[in-house]
Formats: sequence, C-alpha cells, structure tokens
Amino acid sequence: MNDFRLLIDLHVTADRQGPGGEAETRRAIELSGLAKRRNLKVADIGCGTGASTRVLAKELDAHIIAVDLLPDFLDVLTAYAARAGLADRIEAVNASMDALPIEPGSLDAIWSEGAIYTMGFESGVRQWRRLLKPGGILAVSELTWLTARRPAELEEHWHAQYAEVGTASSKLAVLERNGYAPVGYFTLAEHCWIDAYYLPMQQRFPAFLARHGSSAAARAVVAAEELEIALYTRHRAYVSYGYYVARRTEDAP
Repeated sequence: MNDFRLLIDLHVTADRQGPGGEAETRRAIELSGLAKRRNLKVADIGCGTGASTRVLAKELDAHIIAVDLLPDFLDVLTAYAARAGLADRIEAVNASMDALPIEPGSLDAIWSEGAIYTMGFESGVRQWRRLLKPGGILAVSELTWLTARRPAELEEHWHAQYAEVGTASSKLAVLERNGYAPVGYFTLAEHCWIDAYYLPMQQRFPAFLARHGSSAAARAVVAAEELEIALYTRHRAYVSYGYYVARRTEDAP
C-alpha cells in the first residue's frame, strides 16, 4: 500500500480530517447570515467524511453538494446521510476541486474547511468565485500565522508543507483583490486541534499500525503526524486555522 492509501486508511474512520468543530462551523454560518434564507444551494468542497457537511445540513435550508476527490470519504458521508434521513439533501460528488461539475453562478455559498490549501488559497478563491451568485458567500478555514514572527522550526516545517501559509491580513487582502468583501474572521481555538483532531488520531495509531504489520511505511506516516502534533504543542501561540467568511462582490462595469 502506498503512502497516499495509508493516509486514507488512517483518516477514513475519523469524524474529521483536520482541525475544526461543530460550534466553529455554526459560528461561520451565523456570520454568513445564511440561516435566515431558504432553498439554498451550497457546495462543501473537500468535505472529507462530512464533518462540516453534517452541520450545514442541520443548520441550513439547503441542498448541499458535498465534493471530495476520495470515494472512501464520500462513502462514509453517504452512509451517514442515509441513516440521518438526509439523502435527499446531501449530494455526494466525486470530483477534483479544480474541475468542479457545478454550473457557474449557481451557488448561494461555498464552504471549505481546511481543504483549500490543495489548490492554494488564492487560486481557490479566484476559481471558485465564478460558481457563486453575486452576493454569494465564501466560507473557508485556512492555515494562518497568528504573529508577525515565528520560531524557525515551525516556519520551516509549514513552509515546506504549504508555501501560501500567511497572516490573516495577507489572506484578507487576497480575498479583496479577487472580488470578495470580507464579512468576518476568527481563529480556531486549541481544542479544535487537540481534542477534535490530534487526540482522536493518536488513539487510532495502534490499530492503524497493526493493520499494516507495523511496516516501515506505516511507521513513517505515524512519525510525520507525531512531528506535526509536537510542533503544534510547542508553538500553538503562533499558528492556527483562520476561518474567513466573505461575500462575492458585483463585477465592475
């Protein structure tokens, strides 16, 4: 099994595939003003097994297009939707986020928690804008520096993983120059990382290693995750996910 499949196997049984929380998704919904509206069409891009999709389905009067590249994750979400009686409101779509089978100008909102980095923040907000109706909402969480200066080991690690990691002010500037008006911003608290993501992952490590015979590849996956956890534990004051909520502006005449 290659490294990519190992990562899928580690995360497919998880409630979420990155830092976050139900309360944080609800807070973004509140900032967006969408809860007051009816018959919405919303895309949740890079939805994973559906942590944010489930909240959106509970909180909004909406048809939700849940998009992910990995069928394994979508199978989990589809099974949940059937059990919860939401199969008619959650549409699972297996697609790449840079080739979405969605009609331009058809969405009331785009959601993406911890996934836009796959395309890069600027490329993602630029390409997805055309899918939104004028005034449509973009809500994304994105790795964000909390301070102007960071410890060298933290900066080196995250720049190697994601070249576009930046401060909130830089991300807000990206949104403004790509046709959005920022509506709200907040950072994810420590519990979104530790309690919601890292601790459950660490609890899965023994079974994961056992399934793969403690192979060198499986041990390497665990070691990489433990390195990230250790870096966050030491340097949590310097980095988090920022949650950005913005509205598509009208095109210039």
